[in-house]
Amino acid sequence: MSFRPTGHCQSTNATKYKYFEFAMRLNISSKVKSTVMWIKRQGIMRWVLLAVLIFIGVRSTSQIFYVNMGTSKSIGPVHKGKIQNAYLLPYSGDNYKYFSPFSYYILGRAYVHSTIHTTVLDGYKICESTCDGISFRVMECSNKKGGSMFPHRTHQNGTSLDFMTPLMKKGKQHKFFDRIGIFRYALNFDKDGVLKLNKKVSIDYENMARHILAMEEAARKNGMYIKKVIFKINLKDNLFDTESGKRLQSSGIYFAQSLPKSIDNLHDDHYHVDFGFL
Repeated sequence: MSFRPTGHCQSTNATKYKYFEFAMRLNISSKVKSTVMWIKRQGIMRWVLLAVLIFIGVRSTSQIFYVNMGTSKSIGPVHKGKIQNAYLLPYSGDNYKYFSPFSYYILGRAYVHSTIHTTVLDGYKICESTCDGISFRVMECSNKKGGSMFPHRTHQNGTSLDFMTPLMKKGKQHKFFDRIGIFRYALNFDKDGVLKLNKKVSIDYENMARHILAMEEAARKNGMYIKKVIFKINLKDNLFDTESGKRLQSSGIYFAQSLPKSIDNLHDDHYHVDFGFL
């Protein structure tokens, strides 16, 4: 005997089917909307990425195609000055490299006075023999036209440079922390110059002293001298205790004798150098 659905059953099944069909359409509609939104987001992201790439390209072009020529002119003091016809330091050389592509190409902070440009390169040439096998890092210098350069209080007239403190581990140069770019400014060292992040890594005072002495030698040959070095006060004794540090201490190069605590604490991961004209 066959079973035939009553009118009530047929009506119920039809209602269920309509609900099912409506739900399917709603689900499909929801998926379509989600897909459309995803496509739109991807489109927006592509435009954002394109804008970022254009910005990087425009900012970098100024440094990539910059040509050093003529003679620079520093105007005003290091804390309130500017520079005309600045020279751009090379991004790298045989035994040195600029510390951050972002700072160099995008921010454009590797400009110096033309004579200091020669002095810095001559100093590294001397280091090829006095600091055999050691690679150094230049940190921030000045903007192309000088002036204010956050967060630095000086660096405004092309005569100020920051140099990364060379590091060592188990008696050999340690370069890992040389490659972290602008974050290198955030490293902290204890009273003996030991890196707080890694107790096996410490400041290489000997090669730091040799580098400063090499720069002073080069500066004198170019009609300049090191006017001031800023390095964390309680680390200077460690620097002067080394063989080359003793020569550095007796060289007459002036080291800042006291600094506000906020400034002092910032100068353990690098040493700041101001050059002067003879």
